[in-house]
Amino acid sequence: MRTIKSEHIATLQHNPANIRNICILAHVDHGKTTIADSLIASNGIISQRLAGKLRYMDSRPDEQMRGITMKSSAISLHYKNDNSDHLINLIDSPGHVDFSSEVSTAVRLCDGAIIVVDVVEGVCPQTHVVLRQAWLENIKPVLVLNKIDRLITELKQSPMEAHLHLQQILEQVNAVTGTLFASDVMEKSANKSNGDQDTSQPVSVDQVYDWSAGLEETDDSNLYFSPDQGNVIFASAIDGWGFSISHFADMYASKLGIKVDILRKTLWGDFFLNSKTKRIMKGAQNKGKKPLFVQFVLENVWSVYETVLERRDKEKTEKIVKSLNLKISARDARHTDPKVHLHAILSQWIPLSKAVLSMVVDKLPSPLEICEERVEKLMCNAGRRLDSLPQQTQELKKDFLACDASPEKPTVIYISKMFTVENKTLPQNRQRPLTHEEIQQRREIARQRHQEKLAAMATEGSEEKQAEDNGTSGENTFEVAINTDKKEKEEDEFGESFIAFARIFSGTVKKGQKLFILGPKHDPSKALLQGKSAVSSETIHKIESGKHITEAIINEVYLLMGKELESMEEIPAGNIFGISGFEDHVLKSATASSTVACPAFTELTFEAAAIVRVAVEPKHPADMPFLVKGLKLLNQADPSVETLIQESGEHVVIAAGEVHLERCLDDLRDRFAKIEMSVSAPIVPFRETVIPPPKVDMVNEMIDCENQVQRVKDFDALKDEDTEITDDGLVQMKTANRLCTMHVRALPLPEQVTILLENNTDLIKVLDSVATVTNVSGKIDNSRLTSQMLEKLLEFKKSLGNAFQEAGKKWRNVLDQIWSFGPRRCGPNILLNRIDDYKRPSIWECLERDVDRTLSGLREFDNSVISGFQMASLAGPMCEEPMMGVCFAIEGWEVKDSEGQNGHNSRNDTEVIDRYGPFSGQVISTVKESCRVAFQTQPQRLMAAMYTCDVQTTAEVLGRMYAVLNKRNGRVQQEEMREGSAVFMVKALLPVAESFGFAEEIRKRTSGQASPQLFFSHWEVVASDPFWVPSTDEELLHFGEKADSENQARRYVDSVRRRKGLHVEEKIVEHAEKQRTLGKNK
Repeated sequence: MRTIKSEHIATLQHNPANIRNICILAHVDHGKTTIADSLIASNGIISQRLAGKLRYMDSRPDEQMRGITMKSSAISLHYKNDNSDHLINLIDSPGHVDFSSEVSTAVRLCDGAIIVVDVVEGVCPQTHVVLRQAWLENIKPVLVLNKIDRLITELKQSPMEAHLHLQQILEQVNAVTGTLFASDVMEKSANKSNGDQDTSQPVSVDQVYDWSAGLEETDDSNLYFSPDQGNVIFASAIDGWGFSISHFADMYASKLGIKVDILRKTLWGDFFLNSKTKRIMKGAQNKGKKPLFVQFVLENVWSVYETVLERRDKEKTEKIVKSLNLKISARDARHTDPKVHLHAILSQWIPLSKAVLSMVVDKLPSPLEICEERVEKLMCNAGRRLDSLPQQTQELKKDFLACDASPEKPTVIYISKMFTVENKTLPQNRQRPLTHEEIQQRREIARQRHQEKLAAMATEGSEEKQAEDNGTSGENTFEVAINTDKKEKEEDEFGESFIAFARIFSGTVKKGQKLFILGPKHDPSKALLQGKSAVSSETIHKIESGKHITEAIINEVYLLMGKELESMEEIPAGNIFGISGFEDHVLKSATASSTVACPAFTELTFEAAAIVRVAVEPKHPADMPFLVKGLKLLNQADPSVETLIQESGEHVVIAAGEVHLERCLDDLRDRFAKIEMSVSAPIVPFRETVIPPPKVDMVNEMIDCENQVQRVKDFDALKDEDTEITDDGLVQMKTANRLCTMHVRALPLPEQVTILLENNTDLIKVLDSVATVTNVSGKIDNSRLTSQMLEKLLEFKKSLGNAFQEAGKKWRNVLDQIWSFGPRRCGPNILLNRIDDYKRPSIWECLERDVDRTLSGLREFDNSVISGFQMASLAGPMCEEPMMGVCFAIEGWEVKDSEGQNGHNSRNDTEVIDRYGPFSGQVISTVKESCRVAFQTQPQRLMAAMYTCDVQTTAEVLGRMYAVLNKRNGRVQQEEMREGSAVFMVKALLPVAESFGFAEEIRKRTSGQASPQLFFSHWEVVASDPFWVPSTDEELLHFGEKADSENQARRYVDSVRRRKGLHVEEKIVEHAEKQRTLGKNK
């Protein structure tokens, strides 16, 4: 039975000093939800016997079926410690990599995190991810080393071996934390040193910074996890027990006659007890003594397991129960399962919930202790600094730090996601239990109705029969009205409502309160100047361009209790709660405030990129409106899913992985659209690129001059009367009216440059926007850039210049020749200006000040050239996929007037041609086609998206796992055996195109002993040439029509072209003969 009521929780919410907002983070299957069950059971919400089996926080049917958490959900718990009541707002988050966006939404709302690590599997890839997410959000973590029972029952380790193993696991976790700390300190010291320097003075290339200076000055004493600091719990959640060093220190202090503080410092570490002097000494390992942790802690736990599970010694079990002063219920004592006896003993002796909650209360901060650095990170969006914001906005920082719930303080709320609940589960629609008097009253009313119905049937039978024969239209109308009312009632009952998952940082939120919903591009300085900043009728679907504020009314505020909601009148600052009424104003996440001076919070960062996409369509065309509505609801309900309509008209759903995609499609089919759908095969993105001329062919034969002539591609099909191709790959193409000639060459970009461009897309967007404004106005204006953003852009320019310098001589002066980036003006392709008589201003000039320049005569159609390049790089010639790592150099641009004279040196001559008429379109199409032809003159390759695949498996099924990887063109990168166990850690690369069904197949082939985790890694060039044709006998044997192997790149290209409706060269059998058997010949 639940031990606390909502009224008491409402009282606790007004004391922020005793509130803890925490989340549970871990790798998949490390025991997060089981620990959450134990904490929930301590409040009487579920039974202690069901803890770990019920999975209370997994409210979705597919979560229960798969046994993994897919949605982060919150619950409020009560904990009493030292005569003071605490409110714990707990968020259980997923551990699967596909749902890491849910982890981001949970971490943003919390002040602390419980990191759970399986001591057998150790630090896994997702453990790295959640530690990094906690670090980036500036929240304090504590550690739970879970599943220690597996060291006893599975690995059969002795207490001494287990102690060494736990030390190694702890060192691994601290190594990850130390890496994050070091990188953060170095970044801060680098920014500080850059800020101290005078930007007007040139910086020497040979200047060397002392990166270690920041590490020596910064205090990291409280950074790492250590049991003697009280931030580590040793636990077995499935058996219901857990302890900290403090528990055993308090227990043994009186017995050993040693102070509690000394025991807390020495129970963990290289200390032992001298039996003669009864003193604690150092150097247990050197002297061959048992450490205190082994002697007084682990051996006691091991003896309980040995007695109850292995020996099943009832007499010794009873002695243990009596010596520990435990009370075992008669039901548990009679049970034949020793696991029940074990759980009953250990959960009373060292209860997990008490250990975890006491650590949370003692070691994790309250909302009052939020650090200034985190507040500034939240308030300063898009690289802005706090001192650059208006004074009213800067004053909000004090309200954040004070966490003041006074009515006069501004209300500031952050909504991390929107989630759906069924209307029938809302508190206002939930059936209230009837009292005894109400039940008696309803019985009496039902009895009277029954008697009236019998009397009416006896007296009016003939009238009803006559009415049925005549067919009265009024009754039919009445029936239609009843059916309509029933349908509307069913829609209201079985429909979905959106609830905002939020935290209030300042002020108090109440029912019926009006708040401003601030979009991500909201600028408080502009809003304060404009005065009227929102219109209440506007929603996210109708808001005008350029406006980023709407006004919404709060319908209800809810206390989140796992799968249930409880209605509240108000919620003060420092709490996590739910809001209804924002579904028309918030898409995924937003900031809500009572003042427009509040800035929009920094956007969430998602670790898993949405890369897997499918096209959906209704089976019945009449259901298309329901599909469109369902896609809008799905896009709003999931933090990382993307829905869009392609140019072909297809409705596409983009998800982070295969499991995430399955869940999205199930929700779309069963909850949002409620129609039958057809789903296409997964649409895998590819990239097109060119490479330097290879030296060997597909069968590793040297490409010399003789067979190069035989194998060179026939470019006659690419040539026409307006196109010429030179031997060195220069393409000359004329416009349709032959007044303009373009000279274009395609080159492969250096690999480091491509990676740099791919990783700095956001900076290139900012650079392009500033350069565009500069080009339009003719004046350099970078005043709207913050000094921090300007520094980042200059650092990016410097890194790009260094990458070009390292690439070789032909790239040394390329930086100032950059015309544009593409596709979408921010991609990993470059357009270069190598025209001798066109001195176009550099794209980097917008970052400088006081630079005079003159406009070139060919400036008139400059944008047309850029547009043609953007179109070419967005859809390559191989299969209309975007290009990557390609450089197009324009080496000549000749424009003639209508009389055939050269006009590229005169501005007046070019004005004769209408800038917005047919000629600008001809320039665009010519540049686009010349880029595509130049691309085809080089060795073309396809780039595939690659997953990093992490697999934990045993030696027995290692060969089967390798077979599945080889079948899907996987490549093993690393293999190592985990120390102290028979588990192998395998790291491999797997193409995304081959990953669908991979997890299921590998589990089937290995009987469930291997479970992979897939993370998007990078783009990789597919080695094979998609246009290579075998010619010799050996090549025909390996790659011909009847060969076993096939051209992987060609298969990918044909599949994409087939999906897009493009021409595919296929051999179709026209005159086939059916094989005749001997039986048919008779």
